[in-house]
Amino acid sequence: MNSILPNDSPTNAAEFTVSEVSGALKRVVEDAFGNVRVRGEISGYRGQHSSGHAYFSLKDERARIEAVIWRGSFARLKFKPEEGMEVIASGKLTTYAGSSKYQIVIEQLEPAGAGALMALLEERRKKLEAEGLFSAERKRRLPYMPRVIGVITSPTGAVIRDIIHRITDRFPLHVVVWPVRVQGETTGTEVAAAVEGFNALPSGGPIARPDVLIVARGGGSLEDLWGFNDEAVVRAVAASGIPVISAVGHETDWTLIDHAADMRAPTPTGAAELAVPVRAELEATVASLGARLQGAASRAADRRRQAVRAAARALPSVDSLLAIPRRRFDEAASRLERGLSENTARKRARFAGLRLSPLMLTRRLGEQKHRSLQAERRLTASFRSMVGNARARFDRDAARITPVALKRQLAISSEGLGVLTARATRAEVARLERLRGRLTQSARLLETLSHRAVLERGYALVIDKDGALVKRAAALSKGDEIAVRFADGDVGALTTGGETARPKPKPAPQAKPSDVQGDLF
Repeated sequence: MNSILPNDSPTNAAEFTVSEVSGALKRVVEDAFGNVRVRGEISGYRGQHSSGHAYFSLKDERARIEAVIWRGSFARLKFKPEEGMEVIASGKLTTYAGSSKYQIVIEQLEPAGAGALMALLEERRKKLEAEGLFSAERKRRLPYMPRVIGVITSPTGAVIRDIIHRITDRFPLHVVVWPVRVQGETTGTEVAAAVEGFNALPSGGPIARPDVLIVARGGGSLEDLWGFNDEAVVRAVAASGIPVISAVGHETDWTLIDHAADMRAPTPTGAAELAVPVRAELEATVASLGARLQGAASRAADRRRQAVRAAARALPSVDSLLAIPRRRFDEAASRLERGLSENTARKRARFAGLRLSPLMLTRRLGEQKHRSLQAERRLTASFRSMVGNARARFDRDAARITPVALKRQLAISSEGLGVLTARATRAEVARLERLRGRLTQSARLLETLSHRAVLERGYALVIDKDGALVKRAAALSKGDEIAVRFADGDVGALTTGGETARPKPKPAPQAKPSDVQGDLF
């Protein structure tokens, strides 16, 4: 190690170059940790590099260390590294001067079980799978030709540019981006809210509702992609009414959203290719199908035209078709004329053969009389038979009717009549009791409402000579005959005094209680 002491240095401390310090640290680390065994979880493993080396990290709950496996050591490993596996790595520690980092150069690798994150991920996956969120029956087919595509990703990364570029190349259409953080603690919440927000958009609203959603992010370690393993994200994607394409990480990266999505794309660019077809290919296919359709229609028309012409040539002429019917008609017409003539001749001969005479008429009348007598005899015999059958039935019925049977029938009838009489008597008694109760109630009500009860309390009724009730004093004049009806009888009286019956505005203080005085008749 070389030291330089400048002449104007204020101290005698040695100065070192960066390379000298890095080299010194490298030697110290390699001498102190020449052979170590480190237990940790593999993170960030992406397979072998194009050079054949493998670069990743070993971590636990508190620290992280970079690791490298050179190509020669990698070929000798019995156990190949896998993302998320807990391993025991044997090797030596060294430093990398280019970035001031220390790392372990692994020479041997032994499995030590799944890491904590992988165990948690597997437990969550089994739970959600048991709920049916990953079942194939829930997955929907992607629309063949969507009008609007919704993309949930970071607006500043290369992912959105790749998706838009691929969609523009294949089939230009409207793309709506919902910006979210794709790494960090809030990733799961923001992605779930974006999926639910797209589903909440109304059709025909100011913001077009997507026909398919793409959830995209670039590659990264298990920790970087952990937000897409969030349970809220998985449930939001499974409940989405819009088909979802998952394009998280590279082809070797798997997250829980890949299981819940309707389609998984190996890369974000692959998601764009799954979402839209190639417009040029569609146009070429449509043109090809149009040409084939036109050719098929033309060939079909030609075949039918030829078939019609062949059928026309095979059809007979009108004269040949009508020749046989015409001949049959002519023959029938000639036979009809001959038949009419022969029938007329036969009828004429039969009529000429009839000879009407008194003897023939007498014979005919005798035959008719004979038939009438036969019918009369048959009718008489039938009537006698009916009468005999009726008399036999009457005799059988009379034989069955005996005094014992009549007594039995009378006893049954008497018993039934007694039962009916008893029921009628009970019904009549019950009816009379009801009527008696109603009559008693009516009498009590009449007595309560009668004016006689009022008269018993000291009141009286004034009746004029015509027997009408006097309700006002103004209806009486001096000298009118009246009757005063008390509770125990009536008393005759005459009205006295002046026009006292008319009411006065201000009665005298010493006025009598009544202006009517009674005289006994």
